[in-house]
Amino acid sequence: MLYHLLLPLQEYFSALNVFRYISFRSASAAITAVLFSFIVGPWIIKKLQGMQIGETIRTDGPGSHSAKAGTPTMGGLIIIGAILVPTLLFGRLDNIYIQMMVVSVVWMGIVGFIDDYLKAVKKSKKGLIARYKLLGQISLGLVLGAVMILHPEFEGVETATTLPFFKDLVFDMQSAWIYIPFVIFVITATSNSVNLSDGLDGLASGLMAIAALVFAGIAYITGRADFSQYLNIIYLPSAGELTVFCAALIGASLGFLWYNARPAEVFMGDTGSLALGAALGAVAVMLKKEFLLPFAGGVFIIESISVIIQVRYFKYTKKKYGEGRRLFRMAPIHHHFELKGWDENKVVIRFWIMGILFAFLTLTTFKIR
Repeated sequence: MLYHLLLPLQEYFSALNVFRYISFRSASAAITAVLFSFIVGPWIIKKLQGMQIGETIRTDGPGSHSAKAGTPTMGGLIIIGAILVPTLLFGRLDNIYIQMMVVSVVWMGIVGFIDDYLKAVKKSKKGLIARYKLLGQISLGLVLGAVMILHPEFEGVETATTLPFFKDLVFDMQSAWIYIPFVIFVITATSNSVNLSDGLDGLASGLMAIAALVFAGIAYITGRADFSQYLNIIYLPSAGELTVFCAALIGASLGFLWYNARPAEVFMGDTGSLALGAALGAVAVMLKKEFLLPFAGGVFIIESISVIIQVRYFKYTKKKYGEGRRLFRMAPIHHHFELKGWDENKVVIRFWIMGILFAFLTLTTFKIR
């Protein structure tokens, strides 16, 4: 918004020329996101407390989590606001990347809000029925996939993606009937993975800040013809604007972490985790870097896989031995380490360290081929 309002005035005030630069607007977006969290966050938390919108702790979870019962949830409202406000202020609103990121965050934020509302306010144990939640994820993936196919920005690379570690990086699926289901899978898998990771104070928000930092760098490179040519990656002329969005995502994650660090004053709930997961998946899709998600979001993927393995192993052993057995003490895997005796802070910090290592691995894929 400010780009469109203030840049035309540069002939009168030369200092306003700074709004031309993605670096300035990205830094401003990150700072604004943090400030929004600091200013609006306490008010939202107070409102949630006043409305008695508290978290219900699963009875079969770690015993140490019982003390968290009643902690305000739906804190994802802070995250969504801290993402959208700076993105709308400092992003180019005529840019398809910014438009689709706003749609993705709002779309899955609404789905997550309905789920939290049903659980916290209506006291429904299951919340939003799983198939309706899946419908929200699939429909977002369908819309995003259609945009990638039809919008002129992606002409020539509509169904293409990037394969890490291969010299010939671009892989073209050559069919919308293959590519769109692929996009749907990415959005669904990523949003669910972040949702599953949101089980310890500060875990998901810290990991999201790390992953968003990686994609901020990738977005900036992808939008620069010189850098893209040097690294031999797909050049997308307007993709640099995603740097602004990713910067807002970093600031929103860190701002929320201020309240979500142990002992958490508020939980993000599905309102935040589904929106963050959809945002991460959508960024990867729009940058044509879907196959970098297992690296940049490596811990999220491990969390999700641990649940899949646990469920499959339980069903297999129940069928074979007559009783279900568990491979992990509890899934997602962060609870496994808690039940092994690790302090919650130790689990979170060690998972953050893993996230940082995955971030470095992601960046090395640009040169190791």
